[in-house]
Amino acid sequence: MRALVVSDGKVGHQNQSEALLKHLKIDYDIVVVRKKSALTKPLAYICDKLHIDSLSFYDMDEVIGDDYSCVVGAGSLTYHVVEVLSKRYSAKSIAMMLPKGFSYKRFDYIFAQEHDNSPKDSNIIPLPINFSYLEPKGLYKPTQKSIGIIVGASNASHKITTDKLKSYLDKIKDTFSDYQIAITTSPRTSKDIEELIESYRFDYELIYSKTPQNPIADFLEYCEYVFISSDSTSMISESVSYGQSCVEVLDFATNEDNKYTKMQQKLQNGGYIHIFDGKVAHANRKVNLLEYAKRIEL
Repeated sequence: MRALVVSDGKVGHQNQSEALLKHLKIDYDIVVVRKKSALTKPLAYICDKLHIDSLSFYDMDEVIGDDYSCVVGAGSLTYHVVEVLSKRYSAKSIAMMLPKGFSYKRFDYIFAQEHDNSPKDSNIIPLPINFSYLEPKGLYKPTQKSIGIIVGASNASHKITTDKLKSYLDKIKDTFSDYQIAITTSPRTSKDIEELIESYRFDYELIYSKTPQNPIADFLEYCEYVFISSDSTSMISESVSYGQSCVEVLDFATNEDNKYTKMQQKLQNGGYIHIFDGKVAHANRKVNLLEYAKRIEL
């Protein structure tokens, strides 16, 4: 059994498709699709609506295989390609997020995050987080009891400032004064935030712009608590689906009406995370993504 991943080149999207297949232990090929022009997406929506199976308006890699059990994609650029290629190979079509603007009935399975308020249908599988798959990389292993801190970056609904992050870091250091503290940044973390982090001289620090590696799985494997900035659904999804760490979220939201806040409130209500308020909680319940993955039949 082999699968085909349709990728739009965005790491966060491709990782979700790969995660599903890794949980199911299915080998896969990857084909990357790109817009040929500004008309690519509008034409995809039109072709979906009219059931026209054309890929002429995409710039895409050649598919190297010819026998697939399923075609998987995440992101609006991939969904029409998933529809067409799944028909070409008589394979199941799987969307890893709600394919808004496309006909949901053209997919065999849709994994829809609960914060998207998806309709209820037999082919739609609601889940509380994004699909992820983690394995420790051996980048970090503490020599005593430890905590981890994961810092992302500002976005449209979150503002990570040096002042607010400093107040969080000072409180964490005071609370865990007898712990080893490890910290990492993300590919999007700004220079001023990186400089602030480096000024603390934590026991372990990985500044992504200098060392492009990802120790998150190692933190979740070994740390008693992991603190994560609230800007990334991907990082929070990873933290509540792997390891044993208690998860504390550092809130940088600039408004409460966004998908991040909705997701985090549900996770806090379920005991998966705690929104850090100066005190920590024992929130270490984990989502078993394999149980969700097994709901598809290939």
